[in-house]
Amino acid sequence: MIEGLSKNLNADLKVEAGYLLISEPFLPDPNFERSVVLICEHKVESGSFGFILNKPTELQVAEVIEVEAAHNSVFLGGPVEQNTLHFIHTFDTIRDAIPLKNGVYWGGDFEQLRLYAESGMVNSGNCRFFMGYSGWGKNQLKTELEQNSWIIAKTNLKQIFQIPPEELWRSLLRTMGGKYKVFASFPDDPRLN
Repeated sequence: MIEGLSKNLNADLKVEAGYLLISEPFLPDPNFERSVVLICEHKVESGSFGFILNKPTELQVAEVIEVEAAHNSVFLGGPVEQNTLHFIHTFDTIRDAIPLKNGVYWGGDFEQLRLYAESGMVNSGNCRFFMGYSGWGKNQLKTELEQNSWIIAKTNLKQIFQIPPEELWRSLLRTMGGKYKVFASFPDDPRLN
């Protein structure tokens, strides 16, 4: 948590599906260090669920779903159930997909997505795959927000497919301006500054 900040960085926004959580610069949890998480589900009574957007692995989608045409990287969605595969995308034609915001969808008919991949329609500009997910129990995320561990960002989700993952955290903070722009300039390790 960053000391000396206003009581709550998130006083003006509440978490909703389709919003982003941006970790504060020195969040001590290595799972979420300088991460951007897309919230896919948020229920006050049960908790929250989402995917880390900026932690690519060396694994390629073609290795996981055995479709040669799929050349996307698989991302580490979070520390929970890393043996599961999830996806977000911009295809409004995928059956059973859950709309988030701005034409971005979560999940849906995987076999239909596989057919899209085989026909060359799936790429890093319209689909992202995740191993595992990020999850918070009831009131856990609320507590972390009160501690200023996260910054809630309401943004056009389609840009998450356009910004290189290694630049996403800083780029979003810079776009938010003000004190957030300053956060984007913080060194990874202030002791080495």
